[in-house]
Amino acid sequence: EKEKLLDENKRLRTELKERYTPENMVGKSAGMQEVFKQIELIADSRATVIIRGESGTGKEQVARAIHFKSSRAEKPFIKVACAALPETLLESELFGHEKGAFTGALGTKAGRFELANGGTLFLDEIGDISPATQVKLLRVVQEREFERVGGVNTIKVDIRLLVATHRDLEREVRQGRFREDLYYRLNVLPLFIPPIRDRKDDVPLLAEYFLEKFSKENGKKGLTFSESAWEHLMNYPWPGNVRELENAIERAVILCRAKAITGEHFKLDVQDRIHEMPETSDYNLVTGLQDKNLAEAVEVLEKKMIQSSLEEARGNKRRAAGKLGITERIMGYKVKKYGL
Repeated sequence: EKEKLLDENKRLRTELKERYTPENMVGKSAGMQEVFKQIELIADSRATVIIRGESGTGKEQVARAIHFKSSRAEKPFIKVACAALPETLLESELFGHEKGAFTGALGTKAGRFELANGGTLFLDEIGDISPATQVKLLRVVQEREFERVGGVNTIKVDIRLLVATHRDLEREVRQGRFREDLYYRLNVLPLFIPPIRDRKDDVPLLAEYFLEKFSKENGKKGLTFSESAWEHLMNYPWPGNVRELENAIERAVILCRAKAITGEHFKLDVQDRIHEMPETSDYNLVTGLQDKNLAEAVEVLEKKMIQSSLEEARGNKRRAAGKLGITERIMGYKVKKYGL
């Protein structure tokens, strides 16, 4: 049984290694060819890599490609979604904890840094971590050592650190939300992934790849794109990048009852974009305030700012309130007032 598990583990690792290589990643544009070239150059370095790019561009895929192209490919690849964990849990997840360190800590737990020992640790959305966690992270980045929460013994680890963010970290540093010393420690090997709107040559390749993938999954082999579908695919700006394109094609495959996907199957994306534009356009916002009195205009702007801060904080009211300089209680009141 143990031999079977080891063989299965080895087979899965081999499959992952083959899947996440530049040769198997989709993209022929100049921008992506440069990304693939950078992966080859930096894979075996021990230096920290910061992967920059908008949401949905494929930062995790690039991180995995760096790992599986490196000499650490047979060792663990551990991912931490920093934005998905509340501050109270993030420290414990990263560094682990000792029994009794806090309420609910019923036993000793190894953190992600320990689990990644010998391999690669990928911190996704590094720009979302709190200043307190940034201080603790700085030491680990510098010294590759830490203590578990509630512990006194220093633990040393050998890891390759990869981080990713869609935020403008330079602006975050200027505004005091991200530590300058940590920024310079992380920004050793920057790698930028261009958005789809800057690499339209990749859209047909990605579209065909996703069409084949979802056609197989849904038992609809032989599906093609009509001329109107291609027109939509090539003209739409894809603000959600590869992730949005993938979701749109999956939905189109599911909805299609004929042999070819048409532009009609993508109408939802266009409607979503049209509804989004008035809210994100400064021109439309100002135009919409012209017929309102001062009190009404203030409410419109207040609602927009609260909405934006909540989206940026991924629904975390405490964090959103901090960004706006108000208390969490007032934030709760405003959320209720505006029905957000």
